[in-house]
Amino acid sequence: MIVRRVLSAGLLAALATAAVSACGAQSSEQPAGKAAAPAAASAPATAPAAADAPPVAITDPWVKTTKKGMSAAFGTLVNNTDSDITVVAGTSPLSPKIELHEVVDSKGKMIMRPKEGGFVIPARGTHQLQPGGDHIMLMGVTEEVKPGAQIPFTLTLKGGETLEFTAVGKDFAGGKEDYQPGKDMDMDKSHG
Repeated sequence: MIVRRVLSAGLLAALATAAVSACGAQSSEQPAGKAAAPAAASAPATAPAAADAPPVAITDPWVKTTKKGMSAAFGTLVNNTDSDITVVAGTSPLSPKIELHEVVDSKGKMIMRPKEGGFVIPARGTHQLQPGGDHIMLMGVTEEVKPGAQIPFTLTLKGGETLEFTAVGKDFAGGKEDYQPGKDMDMDKSHG
């Protein structure tokens, strides 16, 4: 799994300031006559713990294999902050149109529809993207997705920040999901 994270410029500046301040504090405590350690050598040890945990991440991202038409991407969105985070859009070179979808019961039938307001990841929590539930829908897939394919994605968060990641192509029959247009879903055939 390949995961790339994009942090806002403000967060990066705050982390850099904290690291420089911490290094400066260490240097002033050195006994007279001893050289201070180079900043680069001490930076990893003094960087705030937040640098290890990005604001938002995704674990185990994957895309259902397909020859053409539609597919969907799944994984677990993780929020490492003290505030809710909302995913409002997505893009991928694999598809000219991506929507954030949910599966809901409508008069006894399971239907797929765009998720109003996007995916909300609770503070210090997770949001599951899974077959038969919330998922990233790819429409008009431009090339075949084979098992093991590496598919790049960018999710846009409310506020403009982004999360970049690579999802792996995976065969999945599950409840015999079919992502092609015009297919009905029922309780025995979950969709993702």
